[in-house]
Amino acid sequence: MIVDRAWVRQNLGFDPIAKPAPAATFAFAPAARPLAEPEDLRREIIDFDSEAPAGREFFAFTTATGLSRFEDIPWPRGLAPKTGPKPAGGSNRPLPRADVLVVTWTVDEGHALSRVLTPGKDSRNDYVSYKHNFATISRKMRKGCPALEAGRLGAYWTTTIGAKKAVIFKSDSHLSQDTKQLPQGDGTLPNFDVWLQIIDEVRPKLVITTGTAGGIGSTREVGDVIVSPIVRFDSERWLKKAPFHAAAYKNSAPHTRYVAEARRLFKANADQLPKGNTRPPKITIAKSLASSVVTTDFFGFDTSDDHFRLQGWGAVSEMGDAMLGMVAKQMSGAPPRWVAVRNVSDPQIKAEGSLKQQAAIAAQIYKGFGRWSTVCSAIVCWALIAAE
Repeated sequence: MIVDRAWVRQNLGFDPIAKPAPAATFAFAPAARPLAEPEDLRREIIDFDSEAPAGREFFAFTTATGLSRFEDIPWPRGLAPKTGPKPAGGSNRPLPRADVLVVTWTVDEGHALSRVLTPGKDSRNDYVSYKHNFATISRKMRKGCPALEAGRLGAYWTTTIGAKKAVIFKSDSHLSQDTKQLPQGDGTLPNFDVWLQIIDEVRPKLVITTGTAGGIGSTREVGDVIVSPIVRFDSERWLKKAPFHAAAYKNSAPHTRYVAEARRLFKANADQLPKGNTRPPKITIAKSLASSVVTTDFFGFDTSDDHFRLQGWGAVSEMGDAMLGMVAKQMSGAPPRWVAVRNVSDPQIKAEGSLKQQAAIAAQIYKGFGRWSTVCSAIVCWALIAAE
């Protein structure tokens, strides 16, 4: 699928170039400016909250729908997620032990993931703040980044699927936001420190990093899910001189017993995905670099003229998953298995108008459908946990 302004008008009810969304629909004020910088739009994607005032204004201006329309998922008997009790110990304590650690990133990803995996508990309103070692790790972070603004590293709750306990973690630390400076000597990036700490505390057998991503290639549609035990860096900006700037990491294939069931469970909420979709969402298990998850150090998205040279490098691009692969490789002892589960929130963008206009289109598609495409990847996370 290649989307253009006409596609946005059909699916969101407005033309983001001829009639830009009002400033009140933006969570990050600089992103509301005409021809906003791509990095400001990247931050808008992270901060946008469909259940906050900006989200309500967005719904009033567009034809987008919120999670109030979420339909309960008809889980197989004995495998429905069972939300755990409030974690004990307070925000300064380590995370609890669990079989699986699931980490997501943006505010709307958190809403959707929690709706699916911790029914009755929302990532923003209910989850326990996580501040363990915040004072130490945050010294490496730059002013204005999400973690410093939130005063924490993330928020979490627990759930049980079958016999498996999982910690569901919404991170406020982001590879793309914490800092723009490489560490000196043997130092590490703050997002590396967060990953290492939460894995060490949970001691999981499986780690899942999950959320939205931009589709690469014209075959991807909103809601498609890539399950990838392969991740790679594509660093062209501030990480270009890092020793890992083009590194790739591979893990063992995930257990896929319930993946076909996950695809059937998409149906409960599929009518909230774009009407311009030509088929039901697909689930693809990555088996090569060409079908993997690509982590960029810039707001990269696929365009029909391949402006960012992403085509052939992976199935989707996003902003941090390769860090998990690097952390696992550098862990002492036997690291947990890991996998990236990413949904397509914005497809390939037609190369018309300026690059900033194309970036604005990609960001608005995310704001319209990011939470609904995340419902799809959250269901796939359920399938991987159930198969453990």
